[in-house]
Amino acid sequence: MQDYDDATAFLGHWGPFQQSVFFLLSASILPNGFGAFSLVFLTDMPSHHCLVPEVNLTQEWNEAIIPIKVVNGKQELSSCSRYRLDVVRNLSAQGYIPGRDVNLTDLEQEDCVDGWSYSKDIYRSTIVSEFDLVCGEQWKQPFTSTIYFLGVLAGSFISGQVSDRFGRKPVLFATLAIQTIFSFVGIFAPSWTVLSIILFISGLGQISNYVSAFVLGTEILAGNVRVLFSSLGVCMGFALGYMMLPLFAYFLRDWKSLLLALSVPGVIYLPAWWFIPESPRWLLTQGRVEEAEAIVRHAAKKNKVEAPQVLFEDYNYAGSEIVPKTDITQTKEHYNVFYLLRTTNIRNTTVTLCLVWFTVSIGYFGLSLNTSRLHANPYLSCFIAAAVEVPSYISSWLALRYLPRRLSVICVLLLGGVSLYFVQLVPQGLSYLSIALEMLGKYGLTACTSLIFVYTAELYPTVLRNTTTGVCATLSRVGSCIAPFVFELSVYFKYLPYILLGTLAIVSAFATFFLPESFGRPLPQTIEQMHKKERMKCPFITRKELSKPVVLHESQL
Repeated sequence: MQDYDDATAFLGHWGPFQQSVFFLLSASILPNGFGAFSLVFLTDMPSHHCLVPEVNLTQEWNEAIIPIKVVNGKQELSSCSRYRLDVVRNLSAQGYIPGRDVNLTDLEQEDCVDGWSYSKDIYRSTIVSEFDLVCGEQWKQPFTSTIYFLGVLAGSFISGQVSDRFGRKPVLFATLAIQTIFSFVGIFAPSWTVLSIILFISGLGQISNYVSAFVLGTEILAGNVRVLFSSLGVCMGFALGYMMLPLFAYFLRDWKSLLLALSVPGVIYLPAWWFIPESPRWLLTQGRVEEAEAIVRHAAKKNKVEAPQVLFEDYNYAGSEIVPKTDITQTKEHYNVFYLLRTTNIRNTTVTLCLVWFTVSIGYFGLSLNTSRLHANPYLSCFIAAAVEVPSYISSWLALRYLPRRLSVICVLLLGGVSLYFVQLVPQGLSYLSIALEMLGKYGLTACTSLIFVYTAELYPTVLRNTTTGVCATLSRVGSCIAPFVFELSVYFKYLPYILLGTLAIVSAFATFFLPESFGRPLPQTIEQMHKKERMKCPFITRKELSKPVVLHESQL
């Protein structure tokens, strides 16, 4: 059977057709960078204390009515209590002076029955100040992010199978529209409950758009351009959106204005429908050979090269696989998510990849959502966390270009895990060193995010590639759902979050030893081709692997 890359080799790797696909798909990821981390600003908690209504109190009692508590060795105004207003009013009317005539520690305290007063030094409003997600309702603040990522989780699971069934392109634009529309609709939410539902639906489109664009580009592009797209194209598109986020947030400090601004790029991108093609690889698996040929011939015309008279003469359709016409009599079979657990080789590979994806996701999102606590200026902290991703993605691209996939994933996981372990060893006065180690940990986990997308796509055949990526992304989103609560564990032990994330990274690095290698080998198109890949084994135990020659496919050169 003729290989797809061989059949389309006449197109070249970097003509006008590939360039338009590369940049348009990379640009489609910009809203993902906006959406995923807009929660850093939307759900940030401003300084606050109990609201004191306009009553006749002396200046001394106005200043003393909020109790002072010691938090982490510093004196701060209490956020959730005040001295009883009726008692304070009587003492003020009688001319008593707090601290001189009255011992404040003897006064009874009460909850913030009249609401809260929020500092406007950084934000004009956030979701927290809008819906009073503080004190007894404080659990809703991280849970808002969890609800969003639950939507991302559901979208990951659904979009992969829908994309394998109905195509990459329709799912890409449908999920982009969902993300855009519901980001805008969130402005009109009358309550936290309604806003949470809207964020859940918006999350459905967030990762689904990313996965669909990634797989579509991976299947259309070839050779080094495919590696460049997978490691730098979509990733840098995400990082660019992430880096632009603090700039928008700095000038739009009201959460509704910020949501409105972040929904605009999705609208601008919708006309790209007429410029991005469907995946010819996917069309061939569906038996739609004429449509695949039409796309390839259009690409040839755009690249100003001559296409062969017959492109896919030996391709036909049988059960979601590309097969020679001589094998058309085989029984049709549709591959779904359960096939990932059907054989031992595929099952072990899938379970290991899911562990790595989970670790990377909980670490990456946990560290990213923690940026508002790193520095007094949350905009600067967010920008630093976003800027770290640029060298991280460049490193992953170089690793994908020149190094084995397995070795690369192991190294960046160990780098991230060890860096996070070292945070607890930093002396109290060297806060900037702690931030540097945390960013180094984020650097490693971010690089692994790019690597693991490519690694996963290279291990599975066309008929399972999008489903597998979707399932792994779904399991990883369990990690992102937990991530908002990870740094809440610091109330029990300050460094517990770092120990947890570091341990997961090191365990995942060890598990990666047993994955097959895919570097320098063509993308599998059928289940049989995947089974021909080496079985899972530890390279330090089985030395025969070292003597096997690696044949580089033309598409990988």
